[in-house]
Amino acid sequence: MPNTVSSNENYPDITKSNELYARAQKIMTPVTQTLAKGPGQYTKGVSPKYVKRAKGSHIWDVDGNEYIDFQMGIGPISLGYAYPKVDDAIRAQLEDGITFSMMHELEVELSELIHEIIPNAESIRISKTGADVCSAAVRVSRAFTGRNKVLCCGYHGWHDWYIGTTSRDKGIPQESKDLVAAFEYNNLDSLKALLDDDVACVILEPFIFDAPKDNFLHEVARLCRENGTLLIFDEMWTGFRVAVGGAQEYFGITPDLAVYSKAFANGMPIALLTGRRDVMQLFEQDVFFFTTFGGEALSLAAAVATITEMREQNVPARLAEQGKKLKDGYNDIAAELGISQYTKCYGYDCRTIVTFDASAGNGMEIKAFVQQELFKRGIMWGGFHNMCFSHTNEDVAYTLSAYREVLPLLKEAIEAGDVASRLLGEPVEAVFRKVTNAAPVKAK
Repeated sequence: MPNTVSSNENYPDITKSNELYARAQKIMTPVTQTLAKGPGQYTKGVSPKYVKRAKGSHIWDVDGNEYIDFQMGIGPISLGYAYPKVDDAIRAQLEDGITFSMMHELEVELSELIHEIIPNAESIRISKTGADVCSAAVRVSRAFTGRNKVLCCGYHGWHDWYIGTTSRDKGIPQESKDLVAAFEYNNLDSLKALLDDDVACVILEPFIFDAPKDNFLHEVARLCRENGTLLIFDEMWTGFRVAVGGAQEYFGITPDLAVYSKAFANGMPIALLTGRRDVMQLFEQDVFFFTTFGGEALSLAAAVATITEMREQNVPARLAEQGKKLKDGYNDIAAELGISQYTKCYGYDCRTIVTFDASAGNGMEIKAFVQQELFKRGIMWGGFHNMCFSHTNEDVAYTLSAYREVLPLLKEAIEAGDVASRLLGEPVEAVFRKVTNAAPVKAK
C-alpha cells in the first residue's frame, strides 16, 4: 500500500487513548495483557495507548492518527495486517465453524505442512500460546530423561518453571526456582558450569539480536548430546522469519524439540511443539498436555494460508531485504552525524534493534526521546524493526527520512546534556529481560 504517513507539525492528539486508559485503570490490573504492548513501553503523555485498526504495515490509533508500524503485534504479524489471502482463509473457515466436538481435518493438513518444512518435526503438537508449548517441552523432557533440572537462555513465557529466574518471581515456590538456572548467550563456560547429570533439557532462543560466536549453537548441541540432555530451540522469534524452517534450517542444527508461536499464522493465536518421535510419543499416555482450543479452526486455516504464502513468496528473503535497508541506513546516518559511538542498529536483518550506549546518558530517556519524535512523524517504534512482508520501499524510505530529522535532534540533546528536559512525558520503563540473556546466571 502507498505511504500516506507524513510528518506532523504537532505531536499526536491522544485524547481518546487517554480516556480509554482512565476507564481501564478503574477495573484492570494491569491495564495491558502483554507488557510489551502496555503504556510502560511508550513515552507516557505523548504516545497513543490504544489502536483501532491496521492494514498492511500501517496502523491507526483510536484518535485517528496513522503510523508505519515496526512493532507488528510484537511479532506475530509476518505478512501484514489484514492480509487478504489469510483473511480470506479465515472467512471461508468461519462459514463452516470455529471449534468443534471432534478433531478437525485442518489439524492434519497443518501438521503435514509443518512436517515438510521444519527439520526436526518428526512429530507435531498444536496449542495456543508460546508459554504453553515451552512448558510442554520442558515437561516431556523431564519425563523422557528422568531428570529434573532445566537450563535456559532467553525469554520463555510466564509459567512457573521459567519466570522464577526473573525479577518477577513472586508466587513461585522456591523448590521450583531451585530446579532452573539461566546461562549466558555466547558464553559456553556459563553453560558448562551448570550442566550436570540431572539436567533434563537446555532451552534457548537460537538468537535474539546477537549472532552466535565461535560455533556457539553447535557447541551447545554437542554438550547436550554428550550429557544426555535434550536440546530445545525456542523459535518464537526466529521461526518462519530467518528462514521458513526457522533457525534449525538456517544454522543446520536439528534440536530434539522446538517451539513456535509468532509469525506463522499472521496474528492468529496458535503455537507448535515439534520434535523427535521417541520423545513426543510420551504425550500419548505418560505426559499430559491438552487444551480445548488447540484445534480451533480459524487459527489453523490462517496458519496454512500464511505458511503457504511464505513459501510461495519467499517471505524471509523479503524481510531480510527490507530490514537490511533500515539497519544499514540507520547506521549510515549515525556515522554521518558522528554519533555512531553511542548508537547503532544491529541484529539479523528480519528483526533489528536500535541501541544507545550508556556513555550517551540514560538509555531509557534517550529511547523515549527518539520514540516521541518518531511518533510525531508517524512512526510506531519501540526500538525495533520487526519487519513484515507488507513493509514497502516507500515505508523504508520515509522511515530513513524521519531518522535523518530525529537523530540530529538527539545529537543536540545529548551534547547539551538535557535529554530529559526535552521529553514531553515520562520515559519508557524497563521490564525484566536483558537483550542477550533473560536472567542472571545463578550459582550452583
